[in-house]
Amino acid sequence: MRIKVHCQNRIGILRDILNLLVEYGINVARGEVGGEHGNAIYLHCPNLINLQFQALRPKFEAITGVFGVKRVGLMPSERRHMELNALLGALDFPVLSIDMGGSIVAANRAAAQLLGVRVDEVPGIPLSRYAEDFDLPELVRANKARINGLRVKIKNDVFLADIAPLQSEHDDSEALAGAVLTLHRADRIGERIYNVRKQELRGFDSIFQSSRVMAAVVREARRMAPLDAPLLIEGETGTGKELLARACHLASPRGQAPLMALNCAGLPESMAETELFGYGPGAFEGARAEGKLGLLELTAGGTLFLDGVDEMSPRLQVKLLRFLQDGCFRRVGSDEEVYLDVRVICATQVDLSELCARGEFRQDLYHRLNVLSLHIPPLRECLDGLPPLVEHFLDQASRQIGCPLPRLAPAALERLSQYHWPGNVRQLENVLFQAVSLCEGGVVKAEHIRLPDYGARQPLGEFSLDGDLAQIVGRFEKAVLESLQGEFPTSRALGKRLGVSHTTIANKLRDYAIGKANE
Repeated sequence: MRIKVHCQNRIGILRDILNLLVEYGINVARGEVGGEHGNAIYLHCPNLINLQFQALRPKFEAITGVFGVKRVGLMPSERRHMELNALLGALDFPVLSIDMGGSIVAANRAAAQLLGVRVDEVPGIPLSRYAEDFDLPELVRANKARINGLRVKIKNDVFLADIAPLQSEHDDSEALAGAVLTLHRADRIGERIYNVRKQELRGFDSIFQSSRVMAAVVREARRMAPLDAPLLIEGETGTGKELLARACHLASPRGQAPLMALNCAGLPESMAETELFGYGPGAFEGARAEGKLGLLELTAGGTLFLDGVDEMSPRLQVKLLRFLQDGCFRRVGSDEEVYLDVRVICATQVDLSELCARGEFRQDLYHRLNVLSLHIPPLRECLDGLPPLVEHFLDQASRQIGCPLPRLAPAALERLSQYHWPGNVRQLENVLFQAVSLCEGGVVKAEHIRLPDYGARQPLGEFSLDGDLAQIVGRFEKAVLESLQGEFPTSRALGKRLGVSHTTIANKLRDYAIGKANE
């Protein structure tokens, strides 16, 4: 029987209670002090029967400081132990408690299954029997702090381990009691991250298709999405390249697997390489001793989105090409070959074929990436769908701000229609959010639409009439190209705008040294 004695916290009260039990020949197997202020004593008396308890109750309550006594089903430690076991048993990943001798003290069901033993057989098993080159006690002594994402190998499987030291309030190694080890399979970490972010991902139905041209792009993308081949997406900044890539991923057979994104623009080569491919243990000074998984491994079975792929260094281009060809790569500072099944979707703001012609991008990599391709048109080519898109962003902005949906004045829509939108859809969304925050009276007016250099193209400059017709036309042609190049940075886009081939534009840019002059 287990009993709870509600009592005063005074010196000697436990002795008085135990003396009473000794007097009646009642054995105490275990005792605990509990309650919020130590005002309860729990006793486990195996040979105490109910009849004796009823006879002893008045004698207990006669002890000075005892307020009451009753039967309980569990001791506090037993309840905590059962609750903890139930919680750990509900986890689908292994959790182990290790002492400072390196032996396993306790483990949940998932850990026992991993080790191939029953849960009751776990206590006392050395961790070193299953873990290779992993001295947990020494690691805990050296760090004395929580460690997250340590790469360990147990029974030839790779795990990422979270280590939580069991330490008393005294900050010294003698006070360390061991550690709790939580294991996550390395090949499922990307899936876990993806599931956390899954609600943020959107498919084709969330891409606004009010424009005839954009609707055609989405139709093409829907046909390409299920194909398990690299996809190249071209488009200016702010056109929604990543949104389209996510939609293609979700519509593919890999839709339930992770999608990871890396923006290559502006990243130093070393950082981009470690982010993408990871690095081995002790790969360089300052590296984590256990190494680090790259985005490729976190994306196992899913899709990797590389934005700004045109800015990849030549060395990274070689590593990416090898992965696309063979499905394998090496982490930085490691000789181990890693084989993965990952689909690659790339995005760029520039014409990669031009970079290849100038020797700034590998042709073999370009052909590997350009198996499937999509071109997202700029907003200025989709103005037939502008009014519904504006209404959509006004609705979104009013919901975020928490105000009634405003009405758009005709003059404001006219102002939006006349702008050239260098930032495309992203810029439109930001401009309308600002307009909703500025408007009063439920109407977005023209003065609420704040646009840089509104309505003005790049000035064509003053033209001299000196020289013959060819010279005059040449000066004018050069000014036109310089004026439009900011909006149409590639010869393909500029040629489309002017109604000529991109080869013609490339030749004229070279003749006028426009690109070289800018560089």
